[in-house]
Amino acid sequence: MGARAAAMLFGGTAVILAGCATGPDPDVARRAQTSMVGMSKSNLLSCAGVPDRQATASGREYYTYVAPATGAYSPGSSIGIGAGSFGGSGGVGLGLGFGVPIGGGSYGCEATVVLGPRGTVEQVSYPAGVSLSSCTPIVRNCVPPS
Repeated sequence: MGARAAAMLFGGTAVILAGCATGPDPDVARRAQTSMVGMSKSNLLSCAGVPDRQATASGREYYTYVAPATGAYSPGSSIGIGAGSFGGSGGVGLGLGFGVPIGGGSYGCEATVVLGPRGTVEQVSYPAGVSLSSCTPIVRNCVPPS
């Protein structure tokens, strides 16, 4: 393989990996917390679907939507060094990792939508510390384009 072909292969791979390392736009989930306030219950059910769980307390309805952990995005990179021995011989290794989407994972999101006594959205909330990118699929259809 020539130097030009290797450079093209490396450059193409870097572009593909960079594209894979980005997830859904977290701004959509952020905007949902204000743009969905006042939305009617029927519009909520139309855009977000039937909630995974629901409860009623003090005249309010609490709808919880769950975004499954279909893939975890790890946009960062890392370097690792390891050492070991096997059968009397030893070795040291150095590895470089690039973030790419992976299946499984423990990431996901639960969004809770609070409907007030008038049947309109009063609040959209997410767990503290959750990646808003993982919440975007829940509210994507409910938020107008920016």
